[in-house]
Amino acid sequence: MDKNNFDIRLNQLFEEYNVLINRQNVTQQSGNGIFERYEYPVLTRNHAPVFWLYDLNYETNPHLMTRLGINTTFNAGAIKLNGRYFMIARVEGFDVKSFFAVAESPDGINFWKFWDRPIVMPVTEDPEKNVYDIRLTLHEDGWIYGLFCAERKDQSNPEDSSAALASCGIARTKDLKSWERLPDLKSSAVQQRNCVLHPEFVNGKYMIYTRPQKSFIETGDSGICAGFTYSMEEPSVENEIMVDPRMYHTVKEVKNGQGPAPLKTPVGWLHLAHGVRRTAAGLRYTLYLFLTDLHEPWRVTKRPGGHFIEPLEDERIGDVSNVVFSSGWIHDDNGTVFIYYASSDTRMHVATTTIEKLVDFVLNTPEDPGRTQLCVAQRDELILQNLEILKEQYPNIRY
Repeated sequence: MDKNNFDIRLNQLFEEYNVLINRQNVTQQSGNGIFERYEYPVLTRNHAPVFWLYDLNYETNPHLMTRLGINTTFNAGAIKLNGRYFMIARVEGFDVKSFFAVAESPDGINFWKFWDRPIVMPVTEDPEKNVYDIRLTLHEDGWIYGLFCAERKDQSNPEDSSAALASCGIARTKDLKSWERLPDLKSSAVQQRNCVLHPEFVNGKYMIYTRPQKSFIETGDSGICAGFTYSMEEPSVENEIMVDPRMYHTVKEVKNGQGPAPLKTPVGWLHLAHGVRRTAAGLRYTLYLFLTDLHEPWRVTKRPGGHFIEPLEDERIGDVSNVVFSSGWIHDDNGTVFIYYASSDTRMHVATTTIEKLVDFVLNTPEDPGRTQLCVAQRDELILQNLEILKEQYPNIRY
């Protein structure tokens, strides 16, 4: 490629990039009354700036080849600061190493753009091989904490090149730019995933949602748990409390994990979590909600049955198919809630709702009765009630 064609192609790359990040998103036509989905993902691999991928020096890259490719952008933490909306995405390169990068939007839905440079996260004395799935919490102590999975090779099993250890990495910041790395969380569990810091002190302690594991993949008899520590400089939890256990033949029969930090409402703490069940096509990840007590945030008060968000249509296709996963949501001042979720470990989406609707959902959606006979009786009761309403109030509707 000569220099003239190099320059033409380079300009085309930037033009395509700018068209993408300036595209206006639109809500999908059909909704479920609970939340609104949007037509386009808000972050994809194509949102990565051109200068992240290519060597733009003609002398060293005359064919304008991709040098450091981006595979996926997913599982982002989220926060609103100074009137702007931010996600810290898990960005995975062609080398299968993930890193964190900040993306910014003026309204939480449109015009998402990565900052020019990713986060170079400081490491501990035992540097991890990989980091991912950060949850952001603006704590009442004034710091923004990021809790994430820090993955290292399991040195006790050197012959297995996939044997790994997962721990809870912790860092904090005031501005999302300068990060202070803190020690990894200590606990009695062999491994930890899906750790999230509660936004407020509980009885003078930091409360951390955990998911103890017996191995890198298997959770054993675990579920969403909680532990307490006096210090984030020396974080250590003991005697973790079970908050939300796994349950046979439900959306969380194989495993479950806390999503973002819970939202405080007048009726309790609102939680978004992921649940996993085994199917003939593999594991299926969906999102579900539950409510805990305002003063005892480890005590569940409401468990609406079934899932809240599931992978639909193109969301079902990707690196790890049939998955939705959320690490971030934002409760805006006007009551709007932005739910940021990844589909199939590949891209980021947003769904919007209100705190009023979410509270209605958790308070008034019936719990799972537990077995088919009771579930169909529950549905039949609703059907009979609705048929009576249709007969009396809507006689002109055909059904």
